[in-house]
Amino acid sequence: MSELGTAAPSIRRSRDVPMLVERARAGDPRAVARLITLVESGDEVLPQVAAALAPYAGQAQVVGLTGSPGVGKSTTTNELVRALRARGHRVGVLAVDPSSPFTGGAILGDRVRMQDHATDPGVYIRSMSSRGHLGGLSAATPQAVRVLEGAGCDVVLVETVGVGQAEVEVASLADTTLVLLAPGMGDAIQAVKAGILEIADIFVVNKADRDGADATVRDINGMIALGERGPGEWRPQVVRSIAARGEGIDDIAAAIDKHRGWLVEHGELRRRREARAAAEIEAIALGVLRARIGSLRDGTGLAALAGRVAEGALDPYAAAGELLAELER
Repeated sequence: MSELGTAAPSIRRSRDVPMLVERARAGDPRAVARLITLVESGDEVLPQVAAALAPYAGQAQVVGLTGSPGVGKSTTTNELVRALRARGHRVGVLAVDPSSPFTGGAILGDRVRMQDHATDPGVYIRSMSSRGHLGGLSAATPQAVRVLEGAGCDVVLVETVGVGQAEVEVASLADTTLVLLAPGMGDAIQAVKAGILEIADIFVVNKADRDGADATVRDINGMIALGERGPGEWRPQVVRSIAARGEGIDDIAAAIDKHRGWLVEHGELRRRREARAAAEIEAIALGVLRARIGSLRDGTGLAALAGRVAEGALDPYAAAGELLAELER
């Protein structure tokens, strides 16, 4: 189900949504690629794509992998794919790469790192450019997840760009979030800081053969112990791995399974997915509003308001109120 290969012209340029969804459901990687391309480009048929995929929402387990650059996210993702395939799961991978602020281009390196699965029909790998979107993901990632769900993937792995402490968007998308760390990268300090470490359901201390691995695990466990949790609340797991050698991957998979069981047992899976849906709806609505505001820029309304604010005749809050009233009309 790899994205590699040359798509037939009928698929490559098609905007026939029912046909594309039918072909994607049958496992055609070219149809999956085309649907994600329509999603990424914001094509006008995107609402049709979303409507066609709606019946298949929530059928895949979504696992997010995030962490600082260099901790081994791509290698860990590659080995997790191997473990999931051994269980017979169909796996989708969305790997987000940073894009140039100047050209918008990106080196989609995960295609190189995951060549082991390039010819596996049960795996679909899609590299996506962040296109300047903050938070570690691409703006199109949530809808791309829906495409892979519709294509019959049992598990979707979402790998973020190398992120900092405040880029935690993946937690709002995933059922289970893995935060990867590595010894010798300042993680003893990071463990006491707010931000990215607070979103982890599972901590993975990768490159655990390095000096300082024990200290990193100890610091994370100390941070977890300081957290306030009520009865029955999830306590983040800490797992060691050496992904480059395939060591500890089964332990990571077991921790994901354990978290999945807790999510289902406590009704948290439904709550998280409803929160995800709410965020999607809000993002789409805000996108529509931005487009309408953009159309006002072409007229005189916004310019007139800006002039009145600049000369002190109107305050910006009142101007915003007038702008919203204009949008309602």
